[in-house]
Amino acid sequence: MNKTLVYATAFALASATLISAGYSSAKTDDRVPNVDNNVVFPSTAWRIVKHTFQLHLPQNNNALSELVIDVPSTVAVSNDIDVLDDKGQKININVSVNDRKIIIYFPKSIIYNTKLLIEFNKVKQPILGPASVYSLSAKVVGSDVEIPVGLARFPTSIDSDDKH
Repeated sequence: MNKTLVYATAFALASATLISAGYSSAKTDDRVPNVDNNVVFPSTAWRIVKHTFQLHLPQNNNALSELVIDVPSTVAVSNDIDVLDDKGQKININVSVNDRKIIIYFPKSIIYNTKLLIEFNKVKQPILGPASVYSLSAKVVGSDVEIPVGLARFPTSIDSDDKH
């Protein structure tokens, strides 16, 4: 019982110290403007999220050999990436990360006429600000030409691009 009381008292004192340290006040004078109760918030808060998008590979095309993804400057993507087929089976891939570009290399097996689910498992993204927009292109077997595929857009918690 005494330990609980001591811990509770220590917690209350520490909380009071931390709370009062975040505020400022000015000398009160009814004749001049003054500042009271300012609170400092971090200018950027980050969180770890998972970005997932689906890529449809049409019929009658060459097999996919690479998926090239330009990562927006608003996020930090780890190399913890999974690719699943339309049955939910994990596809064996190799990943190369070079600055803001991720290249997913597919195995020699035929990757076509399917839907792929690409999962970026540990993305560091700000809570505020513009949406994160990835630009995707692909290479097919037998060609070194990058074919634009599209964009994947992921809003932040409070997306400044949204018009409410």
